[in-house]
Amino acid sequence: MTGLEVRLHRTAGELSVCALVGDLDIESRAPAGSAIDGLIAERPPLVVIDLERVGFCDSSGLNLLLRARMNAIAAGVDFRLAHPSPAVARVLEITGTDSIFSIDADGESLRTASGR
Repeated sequence: MTGLEVRLHRTAGELSVCALVGDLDIESRAPAGSAIDGLIAERPPLVVIDLERVGFCDSSGLNLLLRARMNAIAAGVDFRLAHPSPAVARVLEITGTDSIFSIDADGESLRTASGR
């Protein structure tokens, strides 16, 4: 058990979402990375990583997100983080990477895409 659940959702060619639930750390980075890489490889216009239910994120989790961002840019895919949990927001703030990512703090891109 990795301590992380990965939930994928795709809309009609517009948006792919990877919702992570649990701990994003060295133990769980492989399944999370595989799922995110798979979404980026499909080249949708937008990939959103939903971090609302991530309880813990260490440096390997942050590195996974940074690598995914670079892969998305190389593939021409818009890449965003959606409503990071307090734990993730703190890691982003401490490391200064909150200025690197496109962050949708309130999940607006998810609501707009799903019609909610």
